[in-house]
Amino acid sequence: MMWWGHNDMGGWGYAPMGLSTLVFWGLVITAVVLAARYVGRTACLGSASPPPTAEELLAQRYARGEIDTQEYHSRLDTLRGRHDHPVDG
Repeated sequence: MMWWGHNDMGGWGYAPMGLSTLVFWGLVITAVVLAARYVGRTACLGSASPPPTAEELLAQRYARGEIDTQEYHSRLDTLRGRHDHPVDG
């Protein structure tokens, strides 16, 4: 038996073991961080509301008082494709 009495690791055996342990835990932590970022990003994107339509934007401008009632109805009719109301210049 060539290794009789030498059943433990020598001095150089601890270096690869320690290095491989650091690499292993580094990979585990990196995977957890990347997974958390991915889940956070998809959850944020999934809960975003769609952009407002042109009619909703027009209603918001009317509610804020930026346009009057006549202009609101005129623009609303234009958006909906109705042109039977005369346009006041």
